[in-house]
Amino acid sequence: MRYVVIGAGAVGGAVGGRLHQAGQDAVLVARGAQYAALRDRGLRLAGPDGVFDLPVPVVDGPEALELTPDDVLVLAVKTQDAIAALDAWAPRPVAGGGTAAERLPLVCAQNGVEAERLALRRFRRVYGMCVFLPASYLEPGAVTVRCAPYTGALNLGRYPSGADETAHRIAEGLEKANFLVPVTSGVMRWKYAKLLGNLANAVEAVCGSQAGDEAKALVARARAEAVEVLDAAGIDRAGDGEQRELRSGRVEVRPVEGGAPAGGSTWQSLRRGSASVEADYLNGEIVLLGRLHGIATPVNETLLRVANDFARAGREPGSMTAGELAVQVPR
Repeated sequence: MRYVVIGAGAVGGAVGGRLHQAGQDAVLVARGAQYAALRDRGLRLAGPDGVFDLPVPVVDGPEALELTPDDVLVLAVKTQDAIAALDAWAPRPVAGGGTAAERLPLVCAQNGVEAERLALRRFRRVYGMCVFLPASYLEPGAVTVRCAPYTGALNLGRYPSGADETAHRIAEGLEKANFLVPVTSGVMRWKYAKLLGNLANAVEAVCGSQAGDEAKALVARARAEAVEVLDAAGIDRAGDGEQRELRSGRVEVRPVEGGAPAGGSTWQSLRRGSASVEADYLNGEIVLLGRLHGIATPVNETLLRVANDFARAGREPGSMTAGELAVQVPR
């Protein structure tokens, strides 16, 4: 099995790098400065176990790769970039006949819960992956991972539900690459649980990772809205205890020598100067469900708007105080 990792940022770079390091067949798909750096210098992967320069194969798009029936596509771009990536890869021919959309499994390794739906419109065989993998990508060619003894927890299952032989084969290769990969028939339970945690990303991005009690209160209010909305929608999710039991002693954040502290994925996007962030599919998911079920979500609406404003204006992460953010929430 060859892992074609579409998107070589923090998550994609970490997954592709660890797979290559473990002797698994993997290729990264990158673009722009990240592609140039990986092509010219390889991937520098830093973690609690050291710093490694890895000559991971890299291509700059689907036209540069001949697909085979043994390939699995791992979609690791942000959800706002997923449609373009899916449309580019779905019609690609596979050796022996047929297209990628018809013949190859596709794993959605994004935050949020929308990428799987987008993928299933195009691909016959879609798998969800709940990614717990604290990692950072702030400069081309370099990714830092922060957990040990496993690099991350990657709950995996068929979408919308089920667990088949292909899921177990995908998990087997990832486990050889030092990931904890439980195969589950209810992977979306885990992704909805992760969504609750990711609601804090916008607050961190706007107010900074060291924001105090006012920021924590905003996060708590956003989460309370989300719990009400998910309950109204009848959406099940993994509990906090289940998540702690899975990761405790196995996926723990540890020091990385020379690794500068970094915020979460939305903070990193702003830090790199990205013109878009994934808030539409995090806080925006709660806003959407609230509107569908007649429940007001003023905190999540505000976080969604302000995070997107930051991206459009190119504002530095952490350049608004929690007090300034809090007063924008309608009363």
